[in-house]
Amino acid sequence: MLLEFRFKNYRSFRDETKLSLVASADKTLRATNTVGTDIKAMPSALLSAVVYGPNASGKSNLLKALEFMRAMVVTSASHTPQATLNVQPFRLDRETASEPTRLEATILLDGTRYQYGFEFAPARITAEWLIVYQGHRPQTWFDRRFDPKSGEDQYDFGPSFRGNKKLQSQATKPNSLFLSTAVQLNNEQLTPLYTWFQDQLIIFMAGGQIPEAYSTERIKDPAWERKIASFLNAADIAISSIRAQSQQAHQMTFRIDGGTFAETRTEQSEITRPKFTHSVGDVSMELEFEDQSEGTQKLYSLAGPVFDILDKGKVLIVDELERSLHELLVRHFVSLFQDPKVNRHGAQLIFTTHDTSLLEGGLLRRDQVWLTEKGEDQASVLVPLTDYSARKGEALDRGYRAGRYGAIPFLSEPLIRKAPVGA
Repeated sequence: MLLEFRFKNYRSFRDETKLSLVASADKTLRATNTVGTDIKAMPSALLSAVVYGPNASGKSNLLKALEFMRAMVVTSASHTPQATLNVQPFRLDRETASEPTRLEATILLDGTRYQYGFEFAPARITAEWLIVYQGHRPQTWFDRRFDPKSGEDQYDFGPSFRGNKKLQSQATKPNSLFLSTAVQLNNEQLTPLYTWFQDQLIIFMAGGQIPEAYSTERIKDPAWERKIASFLNAADIAISSIRAQSQQAHQMTFRIDGGTFAETRTEQSEITRPKFTHSVGDVSMELEFEDQSEGTQKLYSLAGPVFDILDKGKVLIVDELERSLHELLVRHFVSLFQDPKVNRHGAQLIFTTHDTSLLEGGLLRRDQVWLTEKGEDQASVLVPLTDYSARKGEALDRGYRAGRYGAIPFLSEPLIRKAPVGA
């Protein structure tokens, strides 16, 4: 479970920014929209959070920061020593353009709270730390700092850290994370945290096509077929059943030698494709995946991963959730994470959208809503709706569109000009 994500000097965000999924003391929708943590300082966490803002305000950059952190944890141990890190600091400020980027996540995993983060520049990791709460007191398991004078990393290991400190620290390359390297060297104590980033944090960025293959593989199980078909039916899509059919397909491969095509080969292979049965009264018709609407294709492709996420208590990050989906389907999708009968393991959903209808109808608490916008200095800021004096029962959709909370486009000139008379 993700409790908090902090970052600084990443893309359009210059200053330290915090996205918190720690629930406020508000009792509204507590039974459906929050889950207990057994932590006295933060007794409950939010099951979903939504980020609003105009285009180019920083919504996607927030999710990209999380995506970059995940990629670093999962892959940095395999970096070659000469590889530079893809640092993208805030470049419209002379100071921050040369300063390191900072990423930190606070995670609750099997009753243990991990506060893990790192700073990095193009050439190397400049700092890395892990603070663990087992009970109420924090324990520093490791703290790594780059010393410019010696040109080496300095490590401080706490008494609770277990593992071969010398071997694991010496094997960590300047452009790799100690967490990643230690796990590669079979550090069992750090493996749960590494595995959370690798398996529990699922990120779908806008524009990325979600393949239908995962859902199709799952519907081979009759129980999963019924689950996904019911999910589509609940979204008012008249699909009575789905089946996976194996079929032969031609696959073309190319081999390039010296910059020219040396060989073209066509091979037959077996693929599995979904078939959808639509029923109206006593009339039924089976259609291909490509015959479905774009919205149905997206919802079907999401269904398999989403039910897996709900079953295993994972965290799903989606950029522009409303793309190709009707607003009622988006609402239905969000409600799955806030249904205790469906979400029994504390799965979380974090998403960006322009769909303000979600602010009405009692779907979300005010502490689940976040807003991004840019100031005159072109730096993005992320602000929770709770920072504004929105009253309970206030029409949040109307207030947002009226600019009461900021985070809406400001158009200095009309987008469409009237043609001059006589033109």
